[in-house]
Amino acid sequence: MFGWSLSVGKIFGVEIRLHSFFVFLLVLSLTWTTYLRCHPLRGVALWVLVLLALAVRETARGLAAAWFGIDVRGVLLLPTGGIQAYGSAEALARAGEPRVQRWMALTGPLANVIFGVTVAGLILSEAPQVNLWDKLWVSPLHLLRAMVWVNLLLAAVNLLPAWPLDAGRVVRGEIVRGPGGAASVLGGLRTFTRMGPAIAIGLVLYGAVSENWWVIMAGIAILLGAQADRQGLLLQTDADVVKVGDVMLTEYSILSASATLEDAVEQARHTLQDVFPVVRAGNMVGAVARQNILDALESSGNGYVQGIMTRTFQTAGPGDSLIATLNRVTSVAGVSSQLVPVVDGEKIVGIITPQNLQRSMGLMARRMRRGDGRTAEDETD
Repeated sequence: MFGWSLSVGKIFGVEIRLHSFFVFLLVLSLTWTTYLRCHPLRGVALWVLVLLALAVRETARGLAAAWFGIDVRGVLLLPTGGIQAYGSAEALARAGEPRVQRWMALTGPLANVIFGVTVAGLILSEAPQVNLWDKLWVSPLHLLRAMVWVNLLLAAVNLLPAWPLDAGRVVRGEIVRGPGGAASVLGGLRTFTRMGPAIAIGLVLYGAVSENWWVIMAGIAILLGAQADRQGLLLQTDADVVKVGDVMLTEYSILSASATLEDAVEQARHTLQDVFPVVRAGNMVGAVARQNILDALESSGNGYVQGIMTRTFQTAGPGDSLIATLNRVTSVAGVSSQLVPVVDGEKIVGIITPQNLQRSMGLMARRMRRGDGRTAEDETD
């Protein structure tokens, strides 16, 4: 759906793209002015007011993102709001934090409400003859009133629990963090993605019955937004719901820091594991790869594991997101990036290595597609 958009430039390094639906919206505004027999510029002005409401919303969200340290690289503007594109995995993870997610969801609607109420106050004080409560809230005939209601309606629409609206993003986050395994969470999210189109169709039908074209346009815009971001939602979901504990090795070999290289080779000969945690007095102090042990033996002769182990490594918890963990550790060079010890407090409860990751993710994908919680091995019984 990003292919159906036009870049309108960059603001502070953030690329702004306008969805092609705005062309249809402009045509609709001009057609409406022709039907009402008013000047076409009023239709253009009404279209600009929609863009102004979006600018108020996205400016507030951009400032909030900067406040929380989120690197936003692009925004796709739809009539219901913007879909932000992040510059890094860290920014994506930061935006998904519950506290940040809730504040970001409130920022846009709150900015529109404040702006709309402020304009309404100015109208009531400076132009009291303007009736803000006439039936046609949004019309090219009454641009001042339209400026108020476009902002208020944009805020109200984003409080609907539909993806990718603000409230929908919060609901999605709560589902991801809810109880249940990866398969059940993913199933719930796939069901949730259908809510956006359902709400959109409901708005279109209501607008048709009430002869409110702007409600119809809001429904179409929600439908476009849901389709534009649905693929990214499900791809991101697949990663989010898989936790470190779902794929970690719970049966693995460890090496003592005081073990000789010859002893380490003998121990490594009885396992398919290629990377080993190195421990001293029960605490992990490093990591070493099988190939490093063999290379050291060949070049320097027998020695001790502690002399060749890598002392820099990053840990993860069983409940951490797998994709966030992998993105965090890939910046670390050396053998430590090939081994992620999984700790619960100070105790090692598992490890992740490249050798077990691919197979485990394949099994998880099959389980999530089936949705019945059985392992892939069960299917062959």
